[in-house]
Amino acid sequence: MSAVKSLNKAGCALRTSIKATTRSPALLSPASLCVRRFSASPRKLCAPGATTLCSHNHTYAPIPPNSRKASTTALPVIPEEQWAQVLEQKGGPVIYKKIPVPKPGPDEVLINIKYSGVCHTDLHAVKGDWPLPSKMPLVGGHEGAGVVVARGSLVKDVEIGDYAGIKWLNGSCLTCVQCRQSNESLCGDATLSGYTVDGSFQQYAIGKAAHIARIPKDCDLEAIAPILCAGLTVYKALKESGARPGQHVAIVGAGGGLGSFAIQYAKAMGLHPIAIDGGEEKRKVCTELGAQSYIDFTTSKDIVEDVKKASGDGLGPNAVLLLAVSEKPFQQASQYVRSKGTIVCVGLPANAFIKAPVFDTVVREVNIKGSYVGNRQDTAEAIDFFRRGMIKAPYKVVGLSELQSVYDLMLESKIAGRYVVDTSR
Repeated sequence: MSAVKSLNKAGCALRTSIKATTRSPALLSPASLCVRRFSASPRKLCAPGATTLCSHNHTYAPIPPNSRKASTTALPVIPEEQWAQVLEQKGGPVIYKKIPVPKPGPDEVLINIKYSGVCHTDLHAVKGDWPLPSKMPLVGGHEGAGVVVARGSLVKDVEIGDYAGIKWLNGSCLTCVQCRQSNESLCGDATLSGYTVDGSFQQYAIGKAAHIARIPKDCDLEAIAPILCAGLTVYKALKESGARPGQHVAIVGAGGGLGSFAIQYAKAMGLHPIAIDGGEEKRKVCTELGAQSYIDFTTSKDIVEDVKKASGDGLGPNAVLLLAVSEKPFQQASQYVRSKGTIVCVGLPANAFIKAPVFDTVVREVNIKGSYVGNRQDTAEAIDFFRRGMIKAPYKVVGLSELQSVYDLMLESKIAGRYVVDTSR
C-alpha cells in the first residue's frame, strides 16, 4: 500500500491509491504512518502540510497497532528471583526462601501474585496423604490473585496488566472428550496448581492462558483470592445438587473455609442453608453469613432428627453438601437427606469411605454423587456473584512468610472462615 507525493506550487500533497475499503482516518493520520525516502540525492523530508517544493517521493505504510502500543506502554519490570514457600519433602515443613522467577511458555502467562488463599488441599499436599503423586520440591497454593506481567507468543486474549487468578486446574489438553464436554477437570492430562505444578505461594506464578481466572478490574484481589477455589468449588457443588430456589440444603462443615462460601452462594441462589458444624464461634460465623439454622454436632443428641426438623416439614433437606474433612459425616448423610434428594461429596478426608444402605438408597431414590472443581464457565459465574457484592465470606490476612503457622492452625481445627496470604511480606 503506497501513496506518492505529487508536485505542485503549494508544496507536498498526498494522493493515495488506498482502496476505499481500507481507507480510514487512523491509517492516514501522520502519527500512524512510517516514512521512507526514494530520492536520488539526500534531501530533507518534508513535513505534512509543508509549503516548500520538493522533488522526491515518499511511501507511507500504517504502523502495526501492536507496535504503536509497545512503544507507548512500559512493560513491567520482572525480577530474577522471588520469595516463595517451598515444600522440599513430604510432611513439611514449608521453607520460606528465594527461588528463580519462572518464564511463561508460548501458551502461558506469568502472574504477579498479590494474594493467595490457603486451602485444606494445600495441607494434604504437605502431608502427602492423598493417593495422587505430587511434584517435589513443590510450591503449593491454588487461589492466587494478581496481575499479568508477561505472556507467551501464542496468547492473544490476555493483556499485560489484566487481573487474573491461578486456580486448582492449571491446564488441560482442551481436545479430549472430557475437555470437549466442558469437564476439563476430568482431563487425563490435567495439571494441578500447587500439586503437579508449582502454585501460588510465590510472588510470580505460571498459568495456562486458557485456564486462568479472568478477574474484572473492579474486584478486590485480596478478597477474591479464596473465590478461585473455595467459592468455585461450592458453587459448582450447589449446581450439581439440583436444589431449586426455596428448597433446603444442609451444609456439613459450614463454619470452615468452604462452608462459609457455601452458605452465601446458597442464599444467593435462593436456597435455605442448614449449617452443620461444631462450636459457638462457628455458630456465630454461620448465622452472620445467613444460615437459616445451625446444628452443633458436638452437642446434638440426635443429629439425624435435628437436621430433619430444620428442613421445615421434617422430611429432611433436598440436598446435602459434605464439605467435612473427617469421615463420620459421610456415613450419616443418607439417613437425613430427603427422599429423591441428592448428597454431594466435596470434602476429601484421607482414606475415607462413604456409606449408605443399598435398600434405603434404592427405594427412596437417593442420589449420591461427587463434585470436583468447576470449569471455566463455572469460574466466570462464581466470580460474577462476588463482583455483584453477594459473596462476602470472612477471611484473615497474614504474610506469606507465616504460612506454616496457618497449617498448624488447620491441624488443630482452629480456623473459622478463610486465611489469605499477602505475598509482599
